[in-house]
Order: sequence, then C-alpha cells, then structure tokens
Amino acid sequence: MGAYLAKRILTMIPTLLGVAVLIFLMLRVVPGDIVELKMRGDGGAPTVEQVQAERVRLGLDKPLYQQFAGWMVGLVTLDLGKSMWTEQPVTQEIAGRLGLTLQVAIMATIIAILIALPLGTLSALYKDSWIDQAIRIVTIGGLAIPSFWLGMMIIVGLLFAFNWIPPMQYVPIWQDPLANLSQLIWPALAVGYRFSAVLARMVRSSIVEVMREDYIRTARAKGVYERLVVGRHALRNAMLPAVTVIGLEFAFLIGGLVVTEQVFNLNGLGRLFVQAVTRSDFTMVQGIVMVIAVVFIVTNLIVDLAYAWLDPRIRYGGK
Repeated sequence: MGAYLAKRILTMIPTLLGVAVLIFLMLRVVPGDIVELKMRGDGGAPTVEQVQAERVRLGLDKPLYQQFAGWMVGLVTLDLGKSMWTEQPVTQEIAGRLGLTLQVAIMATIIAILIALPLGTLSALYKDSWIDQAIRIVTIGGLAIPSFWLGMMIIVGLLFAFNWIPPMQYVPIWQDPLANLSQLIWPALAVGYRFSAVLARMVRSSIVEVMREDYIRTARAKGVYERLVVGRHALRNAMLPAVTVIGLEFAFLIGGLVVTEQVFNLNGLGRLFVQAVTRSDFTMVQGIVMVIAVVFIVTNLIVDLAYAWLDPRIRYGGK
C-alpha cells in the first residue's frame, strides 16, 4: 500500500504540471485586459503612459516565458502571487473562501448520502413496485430541479412560513455553531437534494445488478437471512460505483457552487472564481484552478483507497 500511495502521489506531479501549463496558456489567449478594466472600468481616462506603467507594475510587460517561469517557481514554493485586482496574496484570498465552500460541500455530501442510501436501496429491493415509482418521482425531481431555483424557493418558503430568512453574514462554525448552521444548512439542502438524486439512481441500479449475481443466489440457497444478504453481500459491493459518484460530485462542488452561492449571498470559492474571470485576474484564476485540480486529484485517490476497503479482492501494490 505504501508503494502504491507513493506512486499515486508521484503521478500527481505531471497531472498538476499539465493543468498549470494549460491554464497559463489559456488565460493568455482569451480576450480581456485587467489593466484596461481597472483603469477605465469606472469611467476613468488614463493616459497611455499610465496604462503602460500599470502593466509594468503587474509584470504583464514581461515575455511569456518569464511570466511562466515565475508562475512555476511560485507553484513549487506554494506562492501563488498577488491578485492583480485586490493586490492581496492569492493564497490568503482563497483560504478565506475555501472554508465556507468546503463546509457546504461536506454538509451537502452528508445530506445526499443520508437520503440516497435508503432511497436507492428501497427502490432496488422493491423494484417496479409503488415504492420504486414513488422514489423515482422524488429522484427525477432532484435531477430536474436546478439547485439555485430550489434555493430560491427555500428562501421564499422560510420568509412566508416563518417571516425569517437565513443570515447573510458568514460566521465560522468554531465561533458560533448555531449561527453558522442556520446559514449554511439551506444551501447544503438545496445542493444535497440534487446530489442525492444522482446518488440514489446509481445505488438503485448497482443493487439491482448485484442482486442478480451468483453469490447472492448462493447465499439465499444456504438459507442466509435476506437482511444479511442485502446488508453484508449486496450493499457493500454495490457501493463501489456509488463511491465514485460521491467523490466526483464532492470535488465538483468545490468549484461548482457559483449560482447557489449567489442565491444565498455566500462569499465562497465559486463566487471568487466568477469575480476573477470577469476581472481577467490571471493570478487569481490560476490559483483557484490549481486548488480545484488538487481537490479532484486527492478525492480520486481517496475514492481508489475506499475501493480496497469495500472490496477485499482489490489489492494495491500487492504481488
């Protein structure tokens, strides 16, 4: 296992390098100039000399290979530079938003698992019954309803029912858990419902397929209780594709909560990403993309390790 982990960690390096090169080149070819936006955005009329001086100050006058070398050195030293718009360190800006986004993603994942596992299992065990049909309606509703629209309906429902809306000011959970949860539980529910719909459909199809396997028939023929057949043999093996979906959806949430964060006025990573793109803030976009890439890679590694725990036949690094 140690050799496998070392090998996987080493393979992260070329992957991250490829992402770094790709995002650097893409940002240099897309239209948009942060200097023009900053100096002319509010109706300003800077002279050509002032615009050029700002380019020099931001390092945009340097040849591309020098900018790329600086970007690579920064990655190695974990210094992502300063935001071209706010002048603040990129790592500081991202760290200030990542905690909120990470908490919403974790809460949405927990909610999705708590909803999807029982619904998916019941739907598979009572296949084609009214239970299956009812759960199908619930899950298809989750797939069809956008999370941001559900979030808006939650806010409107809370306002009409209790004359109350979630707090707009973010408070870290270690400072005031009640205030924190009263703000973040609603976006987590809105996102978790769609997440649970995807997961429940996957759990259902996996269990239906596993229940047709020979070892399930063998267990039943030996007189094993149905509850043990499902819980010990079917459900555990059916979790392999479900774990993949959980990992991919969780990683997606880190950078994909853009609209939901806007609806609930959350100052998270997705909102920062949109602001950086609209401002052509190269250094900020590069930093956020690298953070999201790291989250995807680490999540995939954790998913692969979970496979070995769920299925003892899977061995990593063994002979």
